[in-house]
Order: sequence, then C-alpha cells, then structure tokens
Amino acid sequence: MGGGEIVLIIFVALLFFGSKAIPDIAKTLGKAMREFQKATNEIKREINESGGGIGDDIRDIKSTVSNIKSDIQEGVRKHTSDIQEGVKETTSNIQDGINEHTSDIEKEITEVQSEVTKGAENMAKTVDNGAQI
Repeated sequence: MGGGEIVLIIFVALLFFGSKAIPDIAKTLGKAMREFQKATNEIKREINESGGGIGDDIRDIKSTVSNIKSDIQEGVRKHTSDIQEGVKETTSNIQDGINEHTSDIEKEITEVQSEVTKGAENMAKTVDNGAQI
C-alpha cells in the first residue's frame, strides 16, 4: 500500500467512526494482531518440536533398515559361497565316480575282448583239428 491509500483509509475511518472511536478501534485491532501473531508463533513452535522428533524417528528407521539390508546381503553372499563350494565338491565327486567306473568298464571290455579272442582261437583250432581228421 502506498502513502496515499493509507491516508484515504484513515479519512474514511474518521468519517464512519468519528475521531473519538478511532483510538479504541486501533487498540482493539492491535490486540487482535498480537493475539494472532502469538497463536501463529505457538503453532510454528509446536510443529517444529513435533517435527524434530519425527525426523529423529525417521533417521532411526533408515539406520535400522540399512543395517538389516547389510545383514541380509552378507547372509546371501555367505550362503551363495557355501552353495558354490558344495556344487564344486559334488561335481568333482561325480567326475571321480565317472572316471572310476569308466576305468572299470574299460578293464571289463578288455577282459571280454581277450576271452572272445581266446574263444575264437580255440574254435579255429577245433575246426582245424576237425578238418584234419
């Protein structure tokens, strides 16, 4: 508001209320403004006090969640490592078993081939002996 507007408002107030009522109106208006300012400051103070506690609670919750997250990640890493070691060990055991059985089978095949060869030789001798008779 400019200075001219203020003068106009004072002039209109003088016309409506008269010169004797203006100080009382100003005093009442001043008291109302102080009460309003006091109530506003009280509300701000209460908001700041309660808001500060909420901020601390939120920080505590964030910290707790962060710690839980770290614990879970570490547990997953540990169990993943344990599982990988188990898979490696099992794979190695399976491969050892396959190698052992393959060796046994190869020995048996060699023995069977040897027996078949001996049997064939014996048959050939028998056939030769029979042909000579």
